[in-house]
Amino acid sequence: MQAYKDYLQYVLDNGVMTANRTGVNTLACSGYMLKHDMKDGFPLLTTKKMGIKNIASELEMFIKGIQDKRWLQERGNHIWDEWCNPQKVPYGQDEETKAKMLAEPDLGPIYGSQWVCFNGDADKGNQLKNVIETIKKDPTCRRLVVSAWNPLQMDQMALPPCHVLFELLCYPEQGTMDILWFQRSCDSFLGVPYDLASYALLLTLICKETGYTPGYVYGMLGSCHIYENHFDVVREQLSRPTHKLPTIEIENWTNIWEWQYSDVKLLNYESEAKLVGAIAV
Repeated sequence: MQAYKDYLQYVLDNGVMTANRTGVNTLACSGYMLKHDMKDGFPLLTTKKMGIKNIASELEMFIKGIQDKRWLQERGNHIWDEWCNPQKVPYGQDEETKAKMLAEPDLGPIYGSQWVCFNGDADKGNQLKNVIETIKKDPTCRRLVVSAWNPLQMDQMALPPCHVLFELLCYPEQGTMDILWFQRSCDSFLGVPYDLASYALLLTLICKETGYTPGYVYGMLGSCHIYENHFDVVREQLSRPTHKLPTIEIENWTNIWEWQYSDVKLLNYESEAKLVGAIAV
């Protein structure tokens, strides 16, 4: 995706070296809009090899409102292993605390828990269900917003949400739907490509549920940063060619609530070799 390469270059050209809570400095700047047209294919990067399984299984966990990281681990997904509910194990960088955080399964009311049970209210607080029902009745509504940012439960969350909310915009005359996700903190090498694909998949699922065709995916990015231990892999990625984007199919479809990550099939994915970057915890 040239749009993603342009974004990386923008951060390299405009970023300022900045310290942060992780202890790994970043090159950071403020504000960027990343845009992808779903007609061009599914936005899984081709400048490095990426998998769809972790993206899809995490999204299924969010849609189901699951807070137990063992659900992911049982499906071979370990992206949340290092974190847990800070009320169960307060955050710390020492080895003893890290071991306790690994062992504690509760992630607290993160992302999907807020999507479908905001502030613990599974009725009025099922934002995702309410938005989908509104699309079916009033598709031109400009209040199709789902928020993961809940200050009242922030102290229970494994991490404050990086992508804080998303908005859906429908165009019934042409039968398309766009999604805009708003992200406060953007790990440009690891997080942004993953979140782009995740929200593209979410848009695909909501469109199948409501009868629309996926239109555009917009990433409204706040703190855009590259960790200093990612500089070499970012420059390597920028030097690589892009390939034609893959497509996806959703098999065994019934509805969004019964959808499973294993129903996602990635087709015609050609990419450059895998690139590895350390996660700043």
